Amino acid sequence: MSTQSDAGIPLLHAPDGKGYKLLELPPELLALLESDNPPVLTLEASTNSALLKSGSQSWGLRQKNTSNALMLLQPSKTPTSSTEIPEAGLEAIATMHDTIELVPETSTAAAPVARGKWHEKFARGR
Repeated sequence: MSTQSDAGIPLLHAPDGKGYKLLELPPELLALLESDNPPVLTLEASTNSALLKSGSQSWGLRQKNTSNALMLLQPSKTPTSSTEIPEAGLEAIATMHDTIELVPETSTAAAPVARGKWHEKFARGR
């Protein structure tokens, strides 16, 4: 009968209290940021969402929920006792259930005019 004496890698749950968000960059923005002369980015408000702008380009920030959680890990050294050498392990400092994606925005696109939709007519009469 075989036995396993290796306990594996210790994993501790140690949230650091910071609110982390992952930002998914479109390929064209990533190329701009990795270029020799990266642009200045600004964050501005709009009627629909926040906008990330770089020169004439702009992207709307949208939150995407995910069904699988993503854990943010960092290395840790956990002492097994006060006299022993610390054992290498991992700490889960945050768990994220959503990401922020950047959607290209066009400044010239106007909102479509709503015409004759039954739910809009119903809502006005209430």
